[in-house]
Amino acid sequence: MTNTERASTATATVTAAAQELEIARACPYSPNAQHIAFQQQGRPVKVTLATLGPGAPVWAVSNHADIRTMLNDARFSADRQQQGFPFQVDGQPGNFRRTMISMDGAEHREVRRSVTGEFTLKRMKALQPRIQQIVDDCIDTMLAGPKPADLVSALALPVPSLVICEQLGVPYEGHDFFQSRSHMLLLRGASAEERLRALDELIDFLGDLITEKEAEPTDDLLGRQIVKLREAGTYRHQDLARMAFLLLVAGHETTANMISLGTMALLDRPADADALRADPSKLPVAVEELLRYFTIAEFIPTRVATEDVELGGSLIKAGDVLVALCNVANRDPSVFPDGDTLDLQRGARHQLAFGFGAHQCLGQNLARMELEIVYATLLRRIPTLRSAIPTRELPFKHDADIYGIHAFPVTW
Repeated sequence: MTNTERASTATATVTAAAQELEIARACPYSPNAQHIAFQQQGRPVKVTLATLGPGAPVWAVSNHADIRTMLNDARFSADRQQQGFPFQVDGQPGNFRRTMISMDGAEHREVRRSVTGEFTLKRMKALQPRIQQIVDDCIDTMLAGPKPADLVSALALPVPSLVICEQLGVPYEGHDFFQSRSHMLLLRGASAEERLRALDELIDFLGDLITEKEAEPTDDLLGRQIVKLREAGTYRHQDLARMAFLLLVAGHETTANMISLGTMALLDRPADADALRADPSKLPVAVEELLRYFTIAEFIPTRVATEDVELGGSLIKAGDVLVALCNVANRDPSVFPDGDTLDLQRGARHQLAFGFGAHQCLGQNLARMELEIVYATLLRRIPTLRSAIPTRELPFKHDADIYGIHAFPVTW
């Protein structure tokens, strides 16, 4: 969709207060037209969001610069203990299920610092041979099976799930259990009770595993955390269970969906696929552009103002809720000229797919590596790979908080 088409699609003047924020994308290659219209207003727009209750107001933030400010300014809180913070699973402030992404300031820094060393570039580089082996094993199994195959269940989901399970020290045999619970947590149609039950079951599952590791720490992330935090005198069982939950869910859901969407884009653009196949050194730049273009975690960055703040020309009052529309922000023409075009040579390291500021995704180095290895291996090993059905017929995740594809039949 061109900028001209963006303007014509984004009809009607946005009359802020009465308008309900739309969630679903019109198609996998375009942001929601309403969000484009919001961005053209040039400032945050006040709307309502049904998931917060009838008529509940929020600020929709759609400009790249405004979102970076929102995510980097301490006056916009990520702390779910803040009164009025949205998307609390149980609706109660101060609930005990808070994770690192729902903390601010010194509390957040302490928790994040404790695990940052597990995600350094050096440690990710050491994982590369094992990730390659996992990818090759999954492709071997897919090639040996019937056609068409489902790329999601054969490759996109098991690769990041196996990687994060091995990194954490979680038995992969439990993947059906934790994948079904994480699916429920991210399903927009799920009730608060269903999400809460899924959350508690996952934390209990991980808590039991951590109890075993407490007796005999293993050489994996969870085992090393037990030893490290005990030595520092800061070890708390429940805190580690919540950390494990966050890393497990975030570590496979996001990458799995990007594997599917990125592969779809390459199959839809054979010239781009051929160029990357001929020169795999271009893959890191291509991955960055694919992350920008799809921005699958569009609504995850959510904040509440702790005091009155002017943001992008709008006065945000203390207690107001803000939702970052990162997908359309990653098409912001002032930052990404011709942003509606997928240009795999663009290079877009300042994209917002991993967030920004103190809460920027801890596992982004791992995600990038997994994507580069998967795309490179698919292009090399299955040059005749193609979708078994037209792209428009794929079952896209319009019903989930992380965008992607439910199933992706492919053949070769």
